[in-house]
Amino acid sequence: MKRPLRALAAAGLLAAGSIVAVALGGTASADTQICEQYGSTTIQGRYVVQNNRWGTSAQQCINVTDTGFEITTQNGSNPTNGAPTAYPSVFLGCHYTNCSPGSNLPIQVSQISSATSSISYRYVSGATYNASYDIWLDPTPKRDGVNQMEIMIWLNRQGSIQPIGSPVGNASLAGRTWEVWRGSNGSNNVISYVAPSAISSLNFSVLDFINDVRNRGAITNSWYLTSIQAGFEPWQGGVGLAVTSFSAAVNGGGNP
Repeated sequence: MKRPLRALAAAGLLAAGSIVAVALGGTASADTQICEQYGSTTIQGRYVVQNNRWGTSAQQCINVTDTGFEITTQNGSNPTNGAPTAYPSVFLGCHYTNCSPGSNLPIQVSQISSATSSISYRYVSGATYNASYDIWLDPTPKRDGVNQMEIMIWLNRQGSIQPIGSPVGNASLAGRTWEVWRGSNGSNNVISYVAPSAISSLNFSVLDFINDVRNRGAITNSWYLTSIQAGFEPWQGGVGLAVTSFSAAVNGGGNP
């Protein structure tokens, strides 16, 4: 999630984050360790992996592989009724001016003919965290700052944490039934889809979730998809959590 703290922290440290991204911007051909707050690197020549430690001053490190990443250090500890410590993640698209190589995002929703993604996670016990997708949309083709709409897909929830807002019913998507939450964090609107039990891997249509959000009146076809992200929000602990594989593809040619 991006709560106000996350947005302010990222905006306030944009210059530093950009410098780190340039320094670490080469493709990760061998394992790469990132401990810088907003450090990032590229994998497979098309995705960006970011440490994105926005919610704590305590150290966090990730080990980046050719297919994903693992949290190797996570010293932060935040109250479960507040924001998480970070969102280490891998993404396609643009995040605070850091854009994945060759991406066709942002792309207008009306122009999308298909948008798919797959993920495999490795979980740990004894920690408080979620495993989640962030799908970002905005009325403009935005490549920096906070987008106005955040779709979250919670594939796993450990500990006494909950999405922003309140539950508004259920939705059947990706062959599963999800509990739907809706609210705002003060910077952007959030619709969250929460799995009733842990999902370790998923291959699904991102466009189906976007269409559901559109059908709820939260966006229109004139909005832009800016990024597809997958990772973890730890509150306490989390060493050993890993994204072992990730892919995403967005194809144009939809109806204007």
